[in-house]
Amino acid sequence: MKAWLRILTALILAYGLLAAPLAAQELLPQAPPAAEEPAPEVAAPAPRIPEALETPRAAMATFLGAMNAIKTQGEDERIADAMAALDLSGVNAIVRKERGSDLAWMLLDVLDRTRTVTLEEIPEAPEKAYWVFEEYQSGAVKLVRQEDGRWLFGQETIEKLPKILDELAETKRVVGDETDDAFLPWHIRFRQQLPQVFKQTALVLENWHWIGLLLVILVGVVLDKVVSFLLRFVVRRWRNHTTYIEFKDISDEMLRPLGLMAMALIWLLGINLMGLPEGAMVILLVAVKALASISGVWAAYRLVDLVSAYFSKRAAATENKLDDALAPLIPRTLKIFVTVVGFLFVADNLNVDISSLLAGLGLGGLAFALAAKDMVQNLFGSITVLLDQTFTVGDWIKVGGIEGTVERIGFRSTRIRTFYNSVVTVPNSKFITAEVDNLGERRFRRLSCKVSLTYDTPPDRIDAFCEGVRELVRQHPYMRKDYFHIYFSEFGASALEILVYVFWDTPDWATELRERHRFLLDVLRLGNHLKVEFAFPTQTLYMRQDGGEPTDPAPEAEQQEAFILGRESARKIVAETTGTGAKPPPVIFPPTA
Repeated sequence: MKAWLRILTALILAYGLLAAPLAAQELLPQAPPAAEEPAPEVAAPAPRIPEALETPRAAMATFLGAMNAIKTQGEDERIADAMAALDLSGVNAIVRKERGSDLAWMLLDVLDRTRTVTLEEIPEAPEKAYWVFEEYQSGAVKLVRQEDGRWLFGQETIEKLPKILDELAETKRVVGDETDDAFLPWHIRFRQQLPQVFKQTALVLENWHWIGLLLVILVGVVLDKVVSFLLRFVVRRWRNHTTYIEFKDISDEMLRPLGLMAMALIWLLGINLMGLPEGAMVILLVAVKALASISGVWAAYRLVDLVSAYFSKRAAATENKLDDALAPLIPRTLKIFVTVVGFLFVADNLNVDISSLLAGLGLGGLAFALAAKDMVQNLFGSITVLLDQTFTVGDWIKVGGIEGTVERIGFRSTRIRTFYNSVVTVPNSKFITAEVDNLGERRFRRLSCKVSLTYDTPPDRIDAFCEGVRELVRQHPYMRKDYFHIYFSEFGASALEILVYVFWDTPDWATELRERHRFLLDVLRLGNHLKVEFAFPTQTLYMRQDGGEPTDPAPEAEQQEAFILGRESARKIVAETTGTGAKPPPVIFPPTA
């Protein structure tokens, strides 16, 4: 139902975009036209009358020529020319095609059973607005001039044709022979063979119509059951032999709509064969055509689900994540297409003028056009995401204040599963200008922290600890070996800070958490093994009593001796560690294997 509403909304919006400027122009106040001299009135040209229907003689010739071409040459498409000579304005548009064909054959049979038609005897320009071919007890067959100038077999004649044909049923044909019965509609030939009791009317329909409807319904129901049973068997057999895991869980009723479609087609065929009265035929044809259309759309939806499962299987088998995003869009596109085709099919069968329907919504077109702005933005947003590959299904992203895993990329919005398991729907228009942090595209996952050691830790143990952590990085399988930093970085307020800056090459967040856990535990074990104590924030408070005399500053000579001692100690330490005058090269990591 949602798909139907989407399609109808899309059509209304499309029309609104086209009709809104015109509607707005009509609503704006118009300046009064300048006074001009009235132009002389020019009579509108009269509509051109087709030559085939220009006179009573031409109309009769057109009708007989088309019907005889069908009988003698098999030109079935000429039935449209014959129907053009009939005034079918009183016949419901839904059944006009089927009813018009039956009426044309009825009229031909009436003419053949009356007399030979001599075209020269039919006037070209009769004095009256009608010309009578023959009068019967049930009515008259006559050609009537229409308001537009055409000559057609009149509406009164069309209404009386079934009764006139009944009246002439026992009359021998003047033109043709009994073999011409083969060209008559099946229900006319069948009805002529029935006893009078079956021709009697009961509750709008004749008795044989009720019996025929009962049989048609029974045959349709039986066919539905048979087709559904065969389809369930086929689906079950195919499901048991397929190698695709996605198809193992499909229902036995997967193709059930095809059974309904077969039933609707049988009913449609039976209704057309029986030649029901116009009122009953309209009601039944509308119901049956709607059932056939709905079952067709339903069956197509089921087949689209199979296609969706197949594409999902193929997308999961590839490393490219673009097809993971496109796989859900393909079935939605196909379902929209199927819905549009079904809607047009139903409208065509019910003779609904879609353009007139949309024209009636012209006043609301402006409002829909304004509302379409967000819809167009969302559409372009989805195109931007797919073309730029900003993110794909399964990526961990942050956009605005939303963080989570992408579950679905649609035409209008994107669904993000947050880490507290809620679902946030983000309009795709937001991705046109928003900054999207795609954490799922990270190749390496970083840890940057500081390990605090107590101030009484000897320098050689700090060196040993730092080198030990570096070796842990080299030994852990998921850690990046070509870039990491572990150094004594600063003197903290209550501890000696060791910078640990490392990366993991893991496929997902769960693996990252596990490897980070292993690494940090090994760091703790290393500290315990090297007798290194980890510090925690502390403060020491010293109490001093007032009244003490301030100490005099040291003499200048003693200060100079202190400076010399500091410099010599520093030179000795550097000579023992780095080397005096030596410049270590930049840090270069060996390439990974």
